[in-house]
Amino acid sequence: MDNNVTNHPSLEEGKGMGFKYFPHTEADLKAMLERIGVKSLDELYADIPEAIRFRGDYRLPEEMSEMEVRQVFEQLGSQNKVLTCFAGAGIYDHYTPSVIPNLLQRSEFLTSYTPYQAEISQGTLHYIFEFQSVMAELTGMDISNASMYDGSTATAEAVMMAVAAGKKQNTVLVSETIDPKTLAVVKTYAHFHGIRLEMIPADNGITKLFALNSQLSTIENVAGVLVQQPNFYGIVEDYSGFAEATHAKKALFIMNSVAADLAVLKTPGEWGADIAVGDGQSLGIPMQWGGPYVGYMCCTEKLIRKMPGRIVGKTLDNRGQRAFVLTLQAREQHIRRQKATSNICSNQSLMALFVTIYCALMGRQGLKEAAELSYAGAHYLCDQLLATGRFSLVYEQPFFNEFVVRYDGNVDALQRRFIDHGIFGGVKVAPGQMMFAVTEKRTKEEIDNLVSLAL
Repeated sequence: MDNNVTNHPSLEEGKGMGFKYFPHTEADLKAMLERIGVKSLDELYADIPEAIRFRGDYRLPEEMSEMEVRQVFEQLGSQNKVLTCFAGAGIYDHYTPSVIPNLLQRSEFLTSYTPYQAEISQGTLHYIFEFQSVMAELTGMDISNASMYDGSTATAEAVMMAVAAGKKQNTVLVSETIDPKTLAVVKTYAHFHGIRLEMIPADNGITKLFALNSQLSTIENVAGVLVQQPNFYGIVEDYSGFAEATHAKKALFIMNSVAADLAVLKTPGEWGADIAVGDGQSLGIPMQWGGPYVGYMCCTEKLIRKMPGRIVGKTLDNRGQRAFVLTLQAREQHIRRQKATSNICSNQSLMALFVTIYCALMGRQGLKEAAELSYAGAHYLCDQLLATGRFSLVYEQPFFNEFVVRYDGNVDALQRRFIDHGIFGGVKVAPGQMMFAVTEKRTKEEIDNLVSLAL
């Protein structure tokens, strides 16, 4: 829309439409103005103070050829400093097969939304169905929805879902070992939905069953219990008895997990979780300054009608051919919005396709090998850092591909030294403490180089 409404070109001197990409003709504009009872665009915008109206020219660059545009972006891109990444904290530098970007651009797939006339787009529904199948298998759960925005919002949606299922229960117990970024999003959702959060105290980096039992026996109206596996510190926690204790209070057990780690770890379904959530970024999606990523949400079959978003199913058409359809979506999300558990109506469909292609290319064995290489690399790095005598483990607990160490020097100075040598060397999680992550992309030479810089 033209901010300079006084001299709108389409209404001047009988001219036609002044913006080649706008479909409205002069007659269209006049008809719309007459319908709402105003004579001109100036009258329509009369309530906008003159002081805030834009009267200048837009600062747009001169037109360029394709070759010149490419040169501009190449120059901008050259300013980026690509580092060897040993950082994690929720986002991980995993291998991306080069074929994925090409497959994403196939015409039957290239969309980021499920169309409203969904069954017309069989390609979109097909890959969403496959995404659901992959995530249900990885998590060991009965049901998966189409996808969520990211892991943090998926976790917040799970908390809301637990409260909705619990009816009059409005308290959720949250482990102190979950990612602080995820916790911040959960707190925001909870605040505006009247949900009470109580933190389960951590001891030596893990959530204790006796602490949970104590809270379940003293806190009323508990709708759910939220934990993370591996937790924020990379520790693989033992959640034996958690589901049983939670279910004894008629609450739901929610588990947040890094998707790629589930290729080798005990699944949320095996832990007795009612809802499994997390981010699928670790399934090949490159790190890219905060997104877009893809959240996942899976649950038991009895909770299917409490799940936000939509579910795609497979059926046969009137010719007996395989067809994909929107099987279930909450009507309240669109029409009776005030009664909806959630108003999320969209999803990260393009990223769901990305994850689906990645999993299909890697296969069961590939996913397992990538996870095992990440585990082995992290333990090798940890051993080498401890051998320097300058690092010590903060938590003496089993970890997967991420761990926290205490450094006897200046952490900020060490991180600057890493960066000066082309390495993103871990995340500072507390004064004197760093958290390192290793994926299958990191080589022994890269690990040894990092260790040598820490001496």
